[in-house]
Amino acid sequence: MDSASSFTDTQFNKLMQKRIQSVLLISSSYDAFLLEEDGRIEEQIFNEYVSLNLRYPPRFIQVTNAEDALRIVQNEPIDLIISMLSVGGMNPFCLAKQIKNDYPDIPIVVLTPFSREVSIKLSQEDTSAIDYVFCWLGNADILVAIIKLIEDEMNAAHDILTVGVQCILLVEDSIRYYSSYLPIIYRIVFNQSKKFMSEALNEHQKMMRMRGRPKILLARNYTEAVHLYKKYRANLLGVISDVTFTKNNEKYNHAGIELAEMVKKDDPYMPFLLQSSDISVAEVAKSIRVGFLHKYSKSLLQELKQFLKIYLAFGDFIFTDPVTQCEVGRVSNLKQLQEQLFVLPDDSLRYHFQRDHVSKWLKARALFAISDVIKSLSVDDFESLEATKQFIYDTIVNFRISKNRGVIATFDIKNYDRLVKFARIGEGSIGGKARGLAFLNTVLSKKADYLYFDNLDITIPRTVVIATDVFEQFMESNNLYQIALSDKSDEEILDCFVQSKLPPKAHLYLRKFISVIDNPIAIRSSSVLEDSHYQPFAGIYSTYMVSNTDEVEVVLKQISDAIKCVYASVYFKSSKAYMRATMNIIDEEKMGIVLQEVVGQQHNNRFYPTISGVARSINFYPIAPEKTEDGIVNVALGLGKQIVEGGTSLRFSPKYPKKALQLSSTEFTIKDTQKEFFALDMDNTTFKPSVNDGINLQRLSIRTALKDGSLKWLGSVFDHQNNIIRDGVGREGIPLVTFANILKHDALPLASMLQRLLELGQDKMNQPVEIEFAVDLQIPNAKPIFYLLQIRPIVELEEAIGEEVESLDPAKQLIYSTSALGNGVINDICDVVFVKTNGFSAANMINMVPVIEKINSTLLEKDTNYILIGPGRWGSQDPWLGVPVKWAQISGARLIVETAMDGFSVDPSQGTHFFQNLTSLRVGYLTVNRFAGSDYYNESLLLQQPAVYEDEWIKHVRFSKPLLVKINGKKGLASVSNPLF
Repeated sequence: MDSASSFTDTQFNKLMQKRIQSVLLISSSYDAFLLEEDGRIEEQIFNEYVSLNLRYPPRFIQVTNAEDALRIVQNEPIDLIISMLSVGGMNPFCLAKQIKNDYPDIPIVVLTPFSREVSIKLSQEDTSAIDYVFCWLGNADILVAIIKLIEDEMNAAHDILTVGVQCILLVEDSIRYYSSYLPIIYRIVFNQSKKFMSEALNEHQKMMRMRGRPKILLARNYTEAVHLYKKYRANLLGVISDVTFTKNNEKYNHAGIELAEMVKKDDPYMPFLLQSSDISVAEVAKSIRVGFLHKYSKSLLQELKQFLKIYLAFGDFIFTDPVTQCEVGRVSNLKQLQEQLFVLPDDSLRYHFQRDHVSKWLKARALFAISDVIKSLSVDDFESLEATKQFIYDTIVNFRISKNRGVIATFDIKNYDRLVKFARIGEGSIGGKARGLAFLNTVLSKKADYLYFDNLDITIPRTVVIATDVFEQFMESNNLYQIALSDKSDEEILDCFVQSKLPPKAHLYLRKFISVIDNPIAIRSSSVLEDSHYQPFAGIYSTYMVSNTDEVEVVLKQISDAIKCVYASVYFKSSKAYMRATMNIIDEEKMGIVLQEVVGQQHNNRFYPTISGVARSINFYPIAPEKTEDGIVNVALGLGKQIVEGGTSLRFSPKYPKKALQLSSTEFTIKDTQKEFFALDMDNTTFKPSVNDGINLQRLSIRTALKDGSLKWLGSVFDHQNNIIRDGVGREGIPLVTFANILKHDALPLASMLQRLLELGQDKMNQPVEIEFAVDLQIPNAKPIFYLLQIRPIVELEEAIGEEVESLDPAKQLIYSTSALGNGVINDICDVVFVKTNGFSAANMINMVPVIEKINSTLLEKDTNYILIGPGRWGSQDPWLGVPVKWAQISGARLIVETAMDGFSVDPSQGTHFFQNLTSLRVGYLTVNRFAGSDYYNESLLLQQPAVYEDEWIKHVRFSKPLLVKINGKKGLASVSNPLF
């Protein structure tokens, strides 16, 4: 198998389409009492179904006479009729004939207590209208067996021949014996099915896989037996046959022996059990190499169970020594088979594989796809048995990977391993971020061919989600709501959370998770409100990383603390401010946790991916020939914190990857490309519970990445002597992050992959999307891997505006922008807070933050919104690119304006969490570059106004009448009126 996607999914949902839903029981009150004993038949059947893990128990309608029976059949949908011998008003066989004439498709079963007199009576009746006669032996199992036998008969042709479900052929004409055998066979089959349900990854899969259980087919004469055998022999697990039964309308003493000889001639390894009341048949059975069961044996039913478990692939698979037949190994599931392949003796493996024992065992467990592969194998196809084992091992691995795609598995301590891609702990909501990741996992599963590239694999990181019910249990068991909802500082709230205890079971699951993961682990928020369609909450809550370099107990403590830190971040000051702005009730917010293997490679004491990025399917600032719908991508070396917090990254359209504005000139490239990158500090002691989730991240020089070899694909060098930039890092010069080998020379199909993903995401969500991703290019001896980390919707603003903005005279406005985001009119703002140009220095921007935060708080207390104007990128965490505010510190702004000054101009903030939240909250967002085009900003007017507040950097002014803001985001135009005109 070349890839996980090579396997065809078994369509369990198409199995067992025909079901018995309504049963008409015709019996005297006394017979009904015999069936019920002291309970209701329906209740007995329901309990029986539940005990066997079956769904859809049928409804029973009980009548005592023929007249009522006919009335019910005429007026209600009936799928099966079970009649006792005592029917008031008519002989049951006559009644059956009458019903069959009008309703030939309804199966009719006669159920009778067993006795010699009854047998004689039956032999004298015309039973042509009766499908089956069964003996009532005092156990409700017989009713389940009757219903399932008829359902199997109804579904056999489709389920066996089309999907590949296995079957067992029972050949028996004795009512007494098949009435005994069938309940036992079904019980064993159902118990087997419960075991192979462990191969399923969640409750839904378990229910579906139950439909893949082997079917039981009953033949009562030679002709029926041969017909069923020939029709279904490719999917036959084995045959259980009587010796004496009807052939050519006559009892024939060797019918079963002839059938056995025919089957063994076709397939000498097909399990076959002869059963007879004549003990001498045992020798015949031995001579033709089939099993034998003596019907008069005191342990008849136990021997039957043993045959089913050993020869029909039920129970564990027992590997035996071919000479001594002693057990040399045992496996219970596919995972164990994978683990044991290189441990089991070669002779035993060869013996079992040559006889198709393993493929039969897999088919009995409804693992049809992988069973077919193993069945078709021959040791002679390979150089050696070792090569065969390696192929089978790889096949199992690929199969298990394929089964995990698109599935949220239930976290199972026994079965969790590296091949489980996405699992959940808990029964509550998995939250918005995890939901987006699960959606991506499903898209990857369904669109594997569309997203396939020869030199780039695509997947999601290994992920476990802790559902919101664990959060609620944590909050309630530790009595945390009171302090969480108080006005305590972030540090006080965090300390209280960290001192609290997670639910005990959580530690068991986390310990298992840690034992499987080799890389560092990211602990990310996934709240109920996060990444929802209309208020994405991007980046509001914390994400922590743990290096995972110490012993399990130490790492367990760090991850537990990190989970508590994320829980606490729900109640930090910034989160509460966001809740107020979105008019949500913080008490309704519930937090899930995403535990995710961090993508990348370790270089000495640091860990990071080669590439991190954010891609958006809509570009609010297209530069010709780009169009809005072509999308935009920001990529950077190292961890994604560089992008989402507004640091310098490379911006390109996936449709035009060779036209990056930042690389359009030598000057631009040197000035506007990444100089630093983020990496995780692998020193385990650097992680401490903190309000700052980046406490153990390193900010490093690009030269460090050059030493690590990470710039091989991304780098260029500036040749100072010749004033030229050369692609690649093999020459002397100043290293630059240009992504030249990827974007200009197609060393990796990154742009094509992103284009397809954005189209798919937008199509599936029916609105623009933002995708976070990472790429590992430094995997030894393997293809690069593209990891999808997150998807969220982008909220589009589509309010209509009256007057067209382009008809306005820019010089008569307070502000005029040709790079605007938003749509609509704002006409209730009188306050403007702005950074003064005169005396401006980028070195002072970090000092402006507390001033702006205080003005914001004062205005919020009065429910007053304002316009915020300043240089560079608002919200950048690089104080040389813009004022490094958090969103909560400017949450009262309705319009944010980013201005350019002489020597200080940066690209707009697309791709950041900060930017995403502004757009989702419908905050107007303008970029004004007075040194290019028709953009205009009349700062002198603002400087002339009396100040509400003013210092050397910031001024707050208030106009007597509201300013009129008009934004046409479709055309990228906006204006703020000049109140003097």
